[in-house]
Amino acid sequence: MAEPHTEPTVEEPQKPAKSTDKDFFHALGGWGALLDIGLPWIAFLVAYAVTDHKLQLSLIIAVGLAAVLAVVRLIRRQPLRNVFGGFIGVLISAWVANRTGNAKDFYVPGLLTNLGYGLLYLITVLIRWPLFGVLYGVITQTGTAWRRDPVLLRGFSRATLVFVGLFAIRLIVQVPLYFTGSLNALGIAKIGLGLPFYALAIWLAYAVLRGSMPPEKWDEARDSITHLLRGNKK
Repeated sequence: MAEPHTEPTVEEPQKPAKSTDKDFFHALGGWGALLDIGLPWIAFLVAYAVTDHKLQLSLIIAVGLAAVLAVVRLIRRQPLRNVFGGFIGVLISAWVANRTGNAKDFYVPGLLTNLGYGLLYLITVLIRWPLFGVLYGVITQTGTAWRRDPVLLRGFSRATLVFVGLFAIRLIVQVPLYFTGSLNALGIAKIGLGLPFYALAIWLAYAVLRGSMPPEKWDEARDSITHLLRGNKK
């Protein structure tokens, strides 16, 4: 007796698990990444005070700590952006300060970076191509479709403006301190407007985006960005 013919079962490709807001934050590196960014600057400020203003020794301590943090993240196989981002910034700042021999110049690269990023983010909003929208189109592979949706365009513009505000406030506070040579105040402002302020800006931009999108669009965007940051393919 012939066996009944059965169609072979085709397994559907497994979809990535739905991400959550907590997954999104951890994909950015979590508090550990933000802490790594701030620690070398704290080390420099403390070392410069404790060593009676010995610039080169303080620079060595700051760069050394940044290098140790980079190695630890490499060992833990964390994303390279978290490994080298803070280290390169500290290294460039140390090089500038060592060249000029002036401790306050340790903060010059950061000031110039804030100025450059602030102008870039602002220009993208003014020409109605907000940077966050461009990144969204690339990450979700939807191109420029978001520009035809007034809600999304407004949301991405507002989220981008959050970071324009971040860079502007840093400059408004730190530039006068730099030119008056207020090194301790400049260091404290660098730390205070670094880790805590950056975390606040991320939260505000995140809240603006989430509030500007319909739930289904937000879920799709969050999933795409989270999986990309983790290095997974959708």
